[in-house]
Amino acid sequence: MAINISSASPEIRERRLNSITSFKGSASELHEKSKAGSLKTQPSCYGQCSDCQEFCANTLLTFIQDAAVVCHSPIGCYSIQAVRDNGGHACARDRKLPDFKCETICTNIQERDTIYGGVEKLKKACLEVHKRAKPSAIFITTSCASGIVGDDVESAATEAADELGIPVIPVSCEGFKSKIWSTGFDAAFHAIAKHIVKPAKERKKDVVNVYNFQGSDVFTPLLAKLGLKTQYVVPMNSVPQLEKISEAACSATMCETLSTYVITLFSERFGVPEVKAVPPYGIKWTDAWLREVARLTDKSDVVEKVIEEEHKRIEGPLNEYRERFKGKTIYIIAGDAFTHNLANALTDLGLTVIGINALHHDQKSDSESVDTLGTLIESVGDIKSFTVCAKQPYLILKEIKKLKPDFLITRHEGLTILGYKLGIPSTFEGDANLSVGYDGLLRLGGRLWENYITRKFNKNIQEHSSFPYTDWWMNQEGDAL
Repeated sequence: MAINISSASPEIRERRLNSITSFKGSASELHEKSKAGSLKTQPSCYGQCSDCQEFCANTLLTFIQDAAVVCHSPIGCYSIQAVRDNGGHACARDRKLPDFKCETICTNIQERDTIYGGVEKLKKACLEVHKRAKPSAIFITTSCASGIVGDDVESAATEAADELGIPVIPVSCEGFKSKIWSTGFDAAFHAIAKHIVKPAKERKKDVVNVYNFQGSDVFTPLLAKLGLKTQYVVPMNSVPQLEKISEAACSATMCETLSTYVITLFSERFGVPEVKAVPPYGIKWTDAWLREVARLTDKSDVVEKVIEEEHKRIEGPLNEYRERFKGKTIYIIAGDAFTHNLANALTDLGLTVIGINALHHDQKSDSESVDTLGTLIESVGDIKSFTVCAKQPYLILKEIKKLKPDFLITRHEGLTILGYKLGIPSTFEGDANLSVGYDGLLRLGGRLWENYITRKFNKNIQEHSSFPYTDWWMNQEGDAL
C-alpha cells in the first residue's frame, strides 16, 4: 500500500482501513467479514465516554525528550497532560535516561477565539514555549475547536519556524475527523516522518526500531540475546535521535494498531525493512518474531539456540502457572490488536479466553504481512464472544455479567473498575511492554495470580458498591453491542 507522505495528514482509518467501532459475534466471523470489508459501524443513540485522536497524537509527541508541544485547543482537551508528564518521568527512570523534559503548552481556546480566530494566540504560544524550553522542534496539535474555526495552523507554523530557526510542525488531529482515535497515532508518526526523519547515511545492522508506547525496557534484554540493540520509537527519543531512525536494520512493532502505518511508511520512504511477524506475546509468537528479526539482521545462525535456551529456562515456572490456571476463564478489554496479543499470551498460561472486547477494529492493515486476528484464531481457535465497542461501560458490563469470567484484564484503568465492582480479580495492563517475550509471559502470570489470591479485596468492593443501571436495562435483550 503506497502512503502519500506529501499530504498534510494521513487518511483517516475509516477510509484507509475501513475501521469500525461496533460488532458482536465470534472472532472467526469478525475475521471473515473483515476480509470482505462488509462490516459497518452501527449507529448508536448514546455514548457514555470516548477518546479522540488529538489525545493519541499528544501521547506520542509529548514523550519526545527535547521537543515542545503546543496544543491548540481549549484547556479541557489539555487536562490529561499531567498524567502524561508523570508517565514520562517514570519511563525515563525505568530506562535510566535523563529526566523527562518535554515542554507543553495550551493556547486555551475560548469563546472569543472561536469568533475571531486563534492564530495570533497560537503564534504567541510558539514563541512562549520556545522561550521557556529552547526545544529542538515544536509540534502543534490541533483540536476540534481549532478545526471548526478554520485556523490556518500551517501558515502559523511556517512563520514561527522562520522566526525561531527550528522545525515547527503542524499535526492535523482534530477529533471530529475520525471516530477511531488511533488515527491520532498515524498523524503523529506522519508528522515525524515527514518533517524530522532524514534519509539514512549508513545502515546499522545491529539496531532494531521498536515502535511502542512509553513503558518498561523489556525489548533491550530480549534482543540482546541476539547481540542486537533496541531503539524505541517514539517515547524518550530526542529530535536528533529521531532524525536517524531511518538507519536501523529493521522496524518492529509491539502493536499492529499502533504502528503498522509508520512501519509501512518507513519501508516505502526510507527502505527500512519491516519485521513481518506478529508481536512477541506468548511462546510461539515470540519464537516467530525473533526468527524474523534474526533473518533481517543476519543472526539466523544463533537464534535457534537462543529460543531453545529460553524455552528450557521458563519451562518450570510456566508449567506451574498453567496448572494453577487450568479451567479458569478470562475476559479481555483493550485496543484493537492488543486484545489479540493478550489473548495469545493468556492462552499460553493455561487460561481460557471466554470473551474479548476491542475498542475498535481495523478491517484492513497498513501492512499486508501482519494479521494478528487471523494468527490468533489459528493459534488458539475461535473465540465465541468477540465484541467491538468503543469504551461504553454500560454495554460492556452486560457482556461480562453474562459470561461470568474468573479474571478480567483491561488496557485502560477506567474500565478495570468494572471487574472490581463485580468481585472479579482484575488486572490493569497499563504498561503494554510488561507481557512481551518469555519473561513477560511469566510476569503476566505472576500479576494475575497475585490478583487471584487477594480476590477477597474484590469481593469486599462488590459488597459495598453498585452500578447506576436499572434491572430493566441489564435484562434487555438485543442491545447495540
